[in-house]
Amino acid sequence: MTLGARLSVALIKTSAKKLIMLGCFFNSLKTPGESQKRDENLLEETYLLANGVKIPKIGFGTWMIADNAAAATAVHEAIDAGYRHIDTAEAYGNEVGVGEGVRAAGIARQDIFVNTKLAAEIKEHDAAVKAIDESLQKLNLDYIDMMIIHAPKPWAKYDEPDRYFEGNLEAWRALEEAYKAGKLRAIGVSNFDPTDLRNLLDHAEIAPMVDQVLAHITQTPFKTIEFAKQHHILVEAYSPFGHGEMFKNQAIKQMAEKYHVSVAQLGMRYLLQLGLLPLPKTVKPEHMKANAEVDFEINETDMSTLEHMKPLTDYGQYQSFPVYSDRLS
Repeated sequence: MTLGARLSVALIKTSAKKLIMLGCFFNSLKTPGESQKRDENLLEETYLLANGVKIPKIGFGTWMIADNAAAATAVHEAIDAGYRHIDTAEAYGNEVGVGEGVRAAGIARQDIFVNTKLAAEIKEHDAAVKAIDESLQKLNLDYIDMMIIHAPKPWAKYDEPDRYFEGNLEAWRALEEAYKAGKLRAIGVSNFDPTDLRNLLDHAEIAPMVDQVLAHITQTPFKTIEFAKQHHILVEAYSPFGHGEMFKNQAIKQMAEKYHVSVAQLGMRYLLQLGLLPLPKTVKPEHMKANAEVDFEINETDMSTLEHMKPLTDYGQYQSFPVYSDRLS
């Protein structure tokens, strides 16, 4: 090779190195808070419950989809959008529709995680046994992936001091039996605070694997979350958008704009970074997909800001529901 040719090759190599270094430099100059996309499909990711059962990190909630036909359609569309975790309850009145949606989706049963809830009013063993079997029949499934006690108190008596410790143990015993019989793959609770959880931990044979609670930006039950984590209980978050009240918060809107995401996506990411399992609900396919597109990272400073935001003081038309009014009392 001639001297001129060697010099040309050296020049090309040097220029290439400079371009690579320049590219790396500009890639490092991300705007603080800018979405850091990681090409992850969070709908395919799972948490591991204390008993070794895998549960998808994001679930699809069906509260207030009371019509069975509408529930079947919503569940089918959610599964089409990639969801593999469906949440329902006896109290929702849509277990039949949810089961239809799961069966019609064309996905192997073992690839769908279905959770339902024992009615809050059931605080007696035999009644709980009957209700578990009725949920199995309504869902028309060979087994239920998880069943949880809907609340520590009957809804009509939610503001009374009685914690129903004995009643919860009776209902829990029925869940334990169904779990051992293979009817349920996991068991848990909902709306239980540390006192309610301690009752089960101290007196039950099997510890709860999940506690599903109201949790979103401006209303995060950190004491319950910390207690649950200490006892290997996964915390699920229902109403991750505060029933729409979160969308009215200007500070949250500004934070979402900083990350170039929607308020809903910011709320979802916030919960995931706390190690929680969010359960968004929508009947619009485009929102189903958008709610799960949260493969970005909220930086530590902004997480702290979100964690310490002024608590929500009004749930609007949903203020009358016990779980909401209880948080504001």
